[in-house]
Amino acid sequence: MEDVTNSKTFSDVKKVVASAHRNTSAADKIKFYDSWASNYDQDVGILEYRAPQLAAQSLVRHFPEERSNIQVLDVACGTGLVAAQLNKYGFGIIHGIDGSKTMLEQAKGKGLYQDLKQCMMGNDPLPVVTASYDAVIIVGGLSEGQVPCSVIPELCRVTKPGGYICMTVLTSTSNITYWRQLQGMLKQLEQQGLWEQVDVQQVNEWMKAVSEEESTGSPYTSGIIYLYKKCTLRQSQQT
Repeated sequence: MEDVTNSKTFSDVKKVVASAHRNTSAADKIKFYDSWASNYDQDVGILEYRAPQLAAQSLVRHFPEERSNIQVLDVACGTGLVAAQLNKYGFGIIHGIDGSKTMLEQAKGKGLYQDLKQCMMGNDPLPVVTASYDAVIIVGGLSEGQVPCSVIPELCRVTKPGGYICMTVLTSTSNITYWRQLQGMLKQLEQQGLWEQVDVQQVNEWMKAVSEEESTGSPYTSGIIYLYKKCTLRQSQQT
């Protein structure tokens, strides 16, 4: 008998991703991700999705020493693709938050997280004590119809002073409005003295484009990795 799970094509996955980016209610979005969870890793593999690896590498450069005791919060963690990359680089304490219970079940099955919580990011405060983590990372969630930009101050809040916040965002045409809103939010927190920009990495081959609108003359869509460092109290007082 033919293994249907291994016969999926790029065209099949394009249809799924198109559904993911529709503007639907939060409840409908969660239902969609619950239904996608079991096939998610396979589908994004077909898309050659590089963001988890690239974002993890961005953090690695700023934690050059022993990483086993570094506490990382993976926001919109999904099935745990980011944790798998962080684990390769020796990060030993990884907690995750996601809105989809079924995605969290997939993540739990990987055995890489010490704690997993369900939360509607952007609508509710993150269920985390202020200044808890050495690093906070969100990969793939910051786009139109996904996690709203209102989550950004929460990412900063739960990071320890001197800690790092790593964020990825699609820069394709379909996500331009969201990207501009995100840039405004990032700048606002910088002007408030809450964090400082450390690095911006533009990536041309983020993943395979799933529509002509997302393609910029190549078969791939582009993205950006932002890295910020949370200011200490003294730095905040000086701004």
